[in-house]
Amino acid sequence: MGNPTDLKNAAKTWQTMVENNQSLLLRKSGHDVGWWAERGREAGLKNDGELRDWMRDAHGITGYAQYAVSWEMFGYPEFMLRDADELIDAQYASHPALRPIADAFLAWAAETAGVEIQMRKGYVSLHSPRRKFAQVTRANTTAVDVALRLDAPAGGRLEAVKVRAGDFFDRKVRMTSVEEVDDEVLGFLTGALQQNS
Repeated sequence: MGNPTDLKNAAKTWQTMVENNQSLLLRKSGHDVGWWAERGREAGLKNDGELRDWMRDAHGITGYAQYAVSWEMFGYPEFMLRDADELIDAQYASHPALRPIADAFLAWAAETAGVEIQMRKGYVSLHSPRRKFAQVTRANTTAVDVALRLDAPAGGRLEAVKVRAGDFFDRKVRMTSVEEVDDEVLGFLTGALQQNS
């Protein structure tokens, strides 16, 4: 399986989101983040709230495109500067017995064509080229959940999850040991990948 903890090449971290937001800003406005940060400083903007109001009201720039300028001017949240290995290490630092479960999913994702790993502060997100199809989260002190965007009847290990309207991740499997990441569970993941590709 290779080394599932060597995530730097397999995992997309916050840097991907930063770059996407910078690209969005450029597409929306025709100017890069450096240009906007310089204009913001010239305008005397002192905080994120002032920047957002100025970008929205004076320039019609809203949403994620604003983040790129805010981070450039006022700094990045500390957790966004961590790399993929640091993020996964932090998720399981207090619960090392659960780390092999997460590593098994990461190994599957790294070896499966069409799967992109996106590391977040509190979970691991798995994406097809089309959209997110699974999320691996430490559920509590004894278990890891994989939530799935999967059109399949609940039953056995595949549990139904109550979700709010518009949330399609209404199936999950809970595991307490790496042995439970078996062919059945990987089959659910494969099904979710196929349905969302």
